Amino acid sequence: MALDAELPQNTAELRAWLKSRLNLDPSRQALVEAAVDEVVSSQRQLLEESKHDAIKALSSGFAEKLSELQVQLTEKDATVNNIARYFEEIVADLTEKSHRDPKTKLLNYDWFMERLESALAIEQRVRWCGIGVVDINSFKSYNDTLGHAVGDRIIERVAMILAEQIRGEDLLTLERRSRDLHARFGGDEFCFLIPDLPGCDEGATIAERFKRAVERFDWARESPGLADRPVKVDVGIVCLHLGPVAERRGIARPLANDLIQLADKLMYEAKHENSRHVRVRCVRLRDGALVDAVEGHAVRHFREDSDSDRGVATMLRLPIEKRG
Repeated sequence: MALDAELPQNTAELRAWLKSRLNLDPSRQALVEAAVDEVVSSQRQLLEESKHDAIKALSSGFAEKLSELQVQLTEKDATVNNIARYFEEIVADLTEKSHRDPKTKLLNYDWFMERLESALAIEQRVRWCGIGVVDINSFKSYNDTLGHAVGDRIIERVAMILAEQIRGEDLLTLERRSRDLHARFGGDEFCFLIPDLPGCDEGATIAERFKRAVERFDWARESPGLADRPVKVDVGIVCLHLGPVAERRGIARPLANDLIQLADKLMYEAKHENSRHVRVRCVRLRDGALVDAVEGHAVRHFREDSDSDRGVATMLRLPIEKRG
């Protein structure tokens, strides 16, 4: 143990130890010390290389593990995003379906009225808009004589024709209200909104276009029984001049109801008169109530011109009932 305690601990002590213990002459002492220095230097180099290799191997393994972890996290993140997107699409699809009539794929009546109310409350352009109601003439007789399957095809075809005719930014909806007389998936009435018109005449033209497109369709394609009984529709449309948004915002809901009721009334007047054309009313707001936009020119219907496909407008007077 005493010998171990006297052993050299570094190169300087080793040189002293060799000199004191071996009694070498200076030349041999120098050779031994040089050999010792070489061995120590080689060992130190080997140690540094080993440490470098160890650190490199450790770093490489860590980087590889980190890369694998990043890949796993990316894959999991992508999976989570895909799942989230999937459920978002499901929710959007269910929301869209809840706003659509399942048979015709048009907006349902409640959602249409919400959209109409919103448009009346926020539209700031001082333009015109058109709100219309379309009803299939004598629809019950088609159901009674040709069957409900043919009635269903009539409903679907009318919806398709109107959707094709209406402009992209217009809204069209199948109306479902308590006064529908048929125990069916939907009623035989539609309503539409044309939110941006330069004038009342343009609304009347679009409404007439709807009517003609339905009545000129080759209904024998849907059923041979319709060859001699082509489907006709009755249309009423109210064209409202949009004044300042401030006068509409606070009454948007009752105003929407008033407009749809007035369009419905015009449609029924056309039906009762067995009119070949649409009935149109041009109105504006005054003190929160609907009044004629032009005095003495409250109602329009179209008389077809034999020399033109555009039709000729004639003017009728119809007083507007003010809300109580």
